Amino acid sequence: LRNTTVRISYDTDRTRLHAKTYTFHRNNGFSTSYIGSSNLSNPAITSGLEWNVKVTEQDSYDIIQRIEKTFETYWKDPEFIEYTPESRERLQRALSKERRSEIDLRPVFDIRPYYYQKEILERLKAERELHNNYRNLIVAATGTGKTVISAFDYKSLVQRPGGYPRLLFVAHREEILKQSLQVFRGVLKDQNFGDLLVGGNEPAQIEHLFTSIQSLNSRNLPMITPPDYYDMIIVDEFHHAAAPSYQRLLTHYTPKVLLGLTATPERMDNLDILEYFNEKISAEIRLPEAINRKLLAPFHYFGVTDVVDLDTVPWKRGTYDPAELSRLYTGNQQRADLIIRAVQDYTTDLHDIIGLGFCVSVEHAEYMAAAFREAGIPAACLHAGSSREERSTIQKRLVTREIHFIFVVDLYNEGVDIPEVNTILFLRPTESLTVFIQQFGRGLRLSDGKECLTVLDFVGNHNKNFPFGERIAALLSPGGKTLVEQVSRDSYSLPKGCYIHFEEKARERVLANIRANITNRATLIRKIRSFEDETGEPLSFKKFLQRYSLQPLDVYRRGTFCSLAAEAGVYPGTYADERLFPRTAAIRLATLNSPEAIRLIRAALSDPCHYSPAALSDREKSILALFYYSLSDVPLRDENMGIEEIFSDLFAYDEIRREICDLLEYNGAHIEFLPKPVDLGFENALELHATYTRAQAFAALGHYTLTWKPAGGSREGVVYLEDKKADVFLVTLNKTEEHYSPTTMYKDYAVNEDLFHWQSQSTTSASSPTGRRYIEHERRGSRVLLFVREYNKVDGVTQPYLFLGTARYVSHEGSRPMSITWELDDPMPPGFFLKANKMVVG
Repeated sequence: LRNTTVRISYDTDRTRLHAKTYTFHRNNGFSTSYIGSSNLSNPAITSGLEWNVKVTEQDSYDIIQRIEKTFETYWKDPEFIEYTPESRERLQRALSKERRSEIDLRPVFDIRPYYYQKEILERLKAERELHNNYRNLIVAATGTGKTVISAFDYKSLVQRPGGYPRLLFVAHREEILKQSLQVFRGVLKDQNFGDLLVGGNEPAQIEHLFTSIQSLNSRNLPMITPPDYYDMIIVDEFHHAAAPSYQRLLTHYTPKVLLGLTATPERMDNLDILEYFNEKISAEIRLPEAINRKLLAPFHYFGVTDVVDLDTVPWKRGTYDPAELSRLYTGNQQRADLIIRAVQDYTTDLHDIIGLGFCVSVEHAEYMAAAFREAGIPAACLHAGSSREERSTIQKRLVTREIHFIFVVDLYNEGVDIPEVNTILFLRPTESLTVFIQQFGRGLRLSDGKECLTVLDFVGNHNKNFPFGERIAALLSPGGKTLVEQVSRDSYSLPKGCYIHFEEKARERVLANIRANITNRATLIRKIRSFEDETGEPLSFKKFLQRYSLQPLDVYRRGTFCSLAAEAGVYPGTYADERLFPRTAAIRLATLNSPEAIRLIRAALSDPCHYSPAALSDREKSILALFYYSLSDVPLRDENMGIEEIFSDLFAYDEIRREICDLLEYNGAHIEFLPKPVDLGFENALELHATYTRAQAFAALGHYTLTWKPAGGSREGVVYLEDKKADVFLVTLNKTEEHYSPTTMYKDYAVNEDLFHWQSQSTTSASSPTGRRYIEHERRGSRVLLFVREYNKVDGVTQPYLFLGTARYVSHEGSRPMSITWELDDPMPPGFFLKANKMVVG
């Protein structure tokens, strides 16, 4: 085809581009597109029975623009490679691989990580280089490509071509080891890398070894290698690692990096695997992301109104009294009838059910199994007293649908793991979010014939401290309306194919619970007042966040911690005056994640004598100004004031200073990226991919100083700093008419990780002085700085900007406004790219 360019993705497992759209672009403003089912063939275009719709630029300008921009993002995605005559053999191999049913381990394309895998790799890098944690656990569902992540993680440790660090990869099955070895060879582009020690395979070397735990022990590998022999040890399915067979491996070796991969961090025998990873999970793939990627089955969740009143059940140390729950549930025929009726109402065919019911006690589980059998629904129960043979037999009977339900007490304690499960009953309140997600996840495993998981959650009149809101929030996709709004309307932001519905009374109970929990000022005050009695520990902001699994903004939406503690009667009444530490200031600091700024501010608050402004470098002064303008909007009159004078209220009130230090410590511990300074040709305190408010950004640039800032501040989205020869772009992607006028709702989005489409102010033309400055910025020695955020506000809180770094002019279209494509000097973070790109393709 002459005058035709074709781009192809060769990864048949990864890319399923099924969009059929034919666009005819015309410079006269009369472009047209045909969208529908027709292939580009004679029958499809002429006589075939097809569904198509024609849209025109004149009538549907926004749709045409959306189509063109979506096509642009695909066209410029490195996934799609330009086809040339030399590519013919490669294309034939890819097509042949797709048609073959047998496994073909030879890669026909360069293995590249998905964006969500890149995000995990970034977090691993931050864990090690920023937090000095080299024992890392990744939690991700089966099928999410944990092996690919581990291979790229290993590749990042390779300092020079062929200079491979010593690697030990341990898995429990030969097929997994063979496939993992091929993945590593593909990622490293070295088909000679690594050897197998499993089954009948004899390795030629042991420096880069893929082995089973059985072979490792039978060949006595720890006896012939010293503890520090391997630089990196990767253990697949690490939840097996608490078993005795893994102890020689884990106790003998001391690698520089230990990487664990698992879908379920909770062991089925209650043994803790987090002890091997400094009691933390380094990275995990969120449930909504995994469902959208079709790595887990979608769910249909129904909140059913329960007949049992839980408001009178004793609530101690964050949990219900299990004995009292068991007493209320066991033998309760009215409740059993309700549960059976709900199963009949909310499932399509009783004969297709492969279900699990979670109970509070052995007696409860036995009672429920008997009640279901009496109703004609075959069921059994499993508990700690069940023999291994009994467990195996009952699980097989469930899979073959000889029975339809197994009632269990604690699923992960009882060893029930059945991918075919398609129905789950929550028959007891589950206070722990981790346990809830683990139990929920048992039904999300993909299995032939499973369309979705049906979940019935029986909603009682819960104690006001029961955290129902976090359970629902964990199931939702990010970026939707507030949780209260979604539950109120019974309309949810969900992964593809998922559904949530609450019965009317159940929804009222959940709404009341959410409103009474965390987000309510009175509830926070009550929790603060009872903290020391409940925990036996002295109150602090840090401990309060840990105790209730809160983030700082959960508190700051209702007040500063000190003011709430004063209102609770725990701190002196003077702390109730929020003018000492305004809530708006606390919110600004709560989003600060620049490691260098956090370190300097904490040090200055702890030891002010060593941080006199006169003795600080320009960069340090910028950080001090950043902190100051987080607390105040009014410049200082005297630049010679000391730290204690500048922040006199903080040093006069110890608890406020302690709260800020706790806040900054929290921020520092939760940084998930590896920042770096940015060379702008002048001293500045900005760090790449950190977030800043507008005032913090200008202070970090040295534009705002302790004694000067523009009167009234600057509200424009573009600010040119003439003395620094820098254009600062402050971009909000998701604009609404509430916050932007029609003349300022510019169209900004990411084309790919390196290219950003930005629309200028409505008065800017290519021939104007401003337009020429943009186009000629490199020749003029001027820089373009890009700060971007997804929303102006979330839940009423103004959002900070992510600093994407410097950018270079590539091209432009149009005039008044100009549409400019910028190339970033550093790729944007993969997680943020998905947000910035969805404005086009989402």
